[in-house]
Amino acid sequence: MNYTLNQLRIFLKVVQNQSVTKASEELHLTQPAVSIQLKNFQDQFEIPLTEVVGRKIYVTDFGKEIAEAAEQILQQVSTIDYKTLAYKGQLFGKIKISVVSTGKYVMPYFLAEFLKMHPGVELEMDVTNKNKVVKSLQNNEVDFALVSILPEKMKVEKINLMQNKLFLVGNMEEDFTKKKKIEDILENRPLLFRESGSGTRQTMERFIVQQDLKISKRMELTSNEAIKQAILAGLGCSIMPLIGIRKEIQNKDLQIIPLKGLPIKTDWSLIWVKGKNHNPAALAYLDYLKKEKEAIIHSKFSWYETM
Repeated sequence: MNYTLNQLRIFLKVVQNQSVTKASEELHLTQPAVSIQLKNFQDQFEIPLTEVVGRKIYVTDFGKEIAEAAEQILQQVSTIDYKTLAYKGQLFGKIKISVVSTGKYVMPYFLAEFLKMHPGVELEMDVTNKNKVVKSLQNNEVDFALVSILPEKMKVEKINLMQNKLFLVGNMEEDFTKKKKIEDILENRPLLFRESGSGTRQTMERFIVQQDLKISKRMELTSNEAIKQAILAGLGCSIMPLIGIRKEIQNKDLQIIPLKGLPIKTDWSLIWVKGKNHNPAALAYLDYLKKEKEAIIHSKFSWYETM
């Protein structure tokens, strides 16, 4: 047998996701590249590792055993890498972060310089909706989570990174300045909502209740990007985080609709389970954030503070 560490990583990721497509996304590889490496790995065994039924991939019992062995091998390889870096006096380890979907416009800027300073630190970042983010934190699957609404039934510690501002947004087909009430604005167009479990949706619904608004037409989409494209196409308006629509506002593709009670303001908070024992890399990252977050905001988000 002549399998490679890369093949072990790819096979393990396919097993964990039970999907070539999802594995390729997490590995930042093309689907054909993952499929080729998976086939090359399988060719070294006489017993099938996986079975494809319809369009779904299933891992055989033998494949599960090989996956367990692959995970152990890769852990040992990581240990060797870490010991080498430790011997050199360098910081090493892995930081796992779960990020709510709009947080993808925020979190990378608070990570980039730290990771450049410490090349021995690995990052694993998952971008999903609020419910799944909180669940991963509850299950101790991640070190940190980035949220704009703190979980209610969970004891956490936090560091606030920056403010999150949400505005009512529409396309450029109409001048909304003469319409002062949201009911007038939405008279002939629906209000676009994120899916259930989204923090943005939760914030919108809280605003609607507080303002005692009657929304007659609504539409649900599963990502901020989908809502953005729907607004551009003229399907409706939505209350959206400013952080995700900078280019569209600057290019005058979208407009902020002035409305009493807006913007809604929350905080982007990096949270972790209270009392969690962080590894050295995670502790060093928290220390970095406390010292550098204001400089990062000033350097990367100066445009945001003026709106």
